[in-house]
Amino acid sequence: MKAIEYQRYGGPEVLALVERPARPLEPGELRVRLSHASVTPLDCKLRAGALKAHFAVDFPKIPGRDGAGVVSEVAPDVTGFAVGDRVCVLAGHGTQGSYAEERISRAADLVAIPDGLPAAAAASLVNAGLSAFISVFDTARIQPGMKVLVHAGSGAVGGLIVQLCRGLGAEVTATCRATNRDHVLSLGAKRAIAYDAEDFGTLRDQDVVFDLVGGATHERSYPVLKRGGQLVWLVAAPIVDRGEAHGVRVSRAMIADAPAPVAAILAMAAKGEIAPQVAGVLPLAEAARAHRMMEAGAVTRGRLLLATD
Repeated sequence: MKAIEYQRYGGPEVLALVERPARPLEPGELRVRLSHASVTPLDCKLRAGALKAHFAVDFPKIPGRDGAGVVSEVAPDVTGFAVGDRVCVLAGHGTQGSYAEERISRAADLVAIPDGLPAAAAASLVNAGLSAFISVFDTARIQPGMKVLVHAGSGAVGGLIVQLCRGLGAEVTATCRATNRDHVLSLGAKRAIAYDAEDFGTLRDQDVVFDLVGGATHERSYPVLKRGGQLVWLVAAPIVDRGEAHGVRVSRAMIADAPAPVAAILAMAAKGEIAPQVAGVLPLAEAARAHRMMEAGAVTRGRLLLATD
């Protein structure tokens, strides 16, 4: 099978297209022929060695946290999936990833793709949907009528948070680039604040802020919250917790691979309750170009995908 791998930390140039032998299945395993893999900021940070203190990487490493495809082989002891099933794949930390033509997984790492949902759309929703679902439903527990600010509201995760919060009846404001203002409004935000032209710091009395940026954005988010509000953050630039000084709760959304939230997001997309956001699709062989685009800030709407076909 063809796969992308890197044998050392470095820039996008360390990513190489290689041919790897397919190994036989072991008990409990399934083989998935992948059609798409998503490209995430975490992939770039791992490749660059920026997270070596937190995540071990075994070289050579195939990057990729998720993907979509079709089950092509099933070990005799596996139940719940059959050859031909359309599935999404969760590729856990410490395992070989999804930038490949196929991946060997276990049933617990697979989620069925609902009928009518294209594979590319499903792939764009796996890791992003997992993060958005846990942030909105488990961490913030959004209720109707809440005032919510979403930073990076046009991105893969932020765009889904906007849609989920709007669906729950919240009043949503989102920050984004000026060029993405109309896009964010189309996702359901009542107001879109262009961070390159406006100051979100004029907002007040927000119940929840979702911080997907960190750094100075995190610091400037405290005054916009009402007393007793909640600042929910995902891994981004470093933060300093100033919740006590501002009378607010600061909560990290703890994202762990789990099929149930992904299945829920896929079902919402299949019903038309949320819109998948595919920023673009590049061939697998152009993984290095995809990483350069991510690091240059050229991917601002949804998830960039790699296609194996």
